[in-house]
Amino acid sequence: MLISGFMIQRTAPKWLKPAVEYGPLAAFFIAYMVYGLMPATGVLLAATALGLCLSLVFARRVPWMPLITAVVVGVFGGLTLWFNDDTFIKMKPTIVQALFSVVLLGGLAVGRPLLKLLLGAAWPMDDRGWRRLTLRYGLFFAAMAALNEVVWRTQSTDFWVTFKVFGLIALTLLFALAQAPLMMRHHDAEKAAGE
Repeated sequence: MLISGFMIQRTAPKWLKPAVEYGPLAAFFIAYMVYGLMPATGVLLAATALGLCLSLVFARRVPWMPLITAVVVGVFGGLTLWFNDDTFIKMKPTIVQALFSVVLLGGLAVGRPLLKLLLGAAWPMDDRGWRRLTLRYGLFFAAMAALNEVVWRTQSTDFWVTFKVFGLIALTLLFALAQAPLMMRHHDAEKAAGE
């Protein structure tokens, strides 16, 4: 909204980010438990699109990570439904995690720790800390991609769905918590105080 030459940005409601990030996953899990994998894939596609629309309406922007995830969900979910083959939807977490890994490690290789661009305003750290954190997350995402490949190729669909919905989130949260000491060691208190 423009008022007297100034752009006023909407503040996104607090429920928006969790709804966009975890709502489609919850909808997928519930639909899977009730109807099975193919209908759940359709629900995942619809819930992901709804999440992006909610971001656009309430925050007036679509964050990059949910947008990238939505594109991959759209492609692999669409292929799953089109070919009636669950291989595509099972590969989706592998592709998303591998893509995040490649982007983070590739940015690091050219001297740009991309996590600093995403999180630098929220948690100021020195450059060495950002490089280390970016490296750790890049390797973590690569390991998660490999783990998803192992799980979907060796376990039942029921096990894979439970792993996808609960295991990946739990492992990601545990990994993030494990990074707290590094983040505290490299926290730039002077920069935070200046802002």
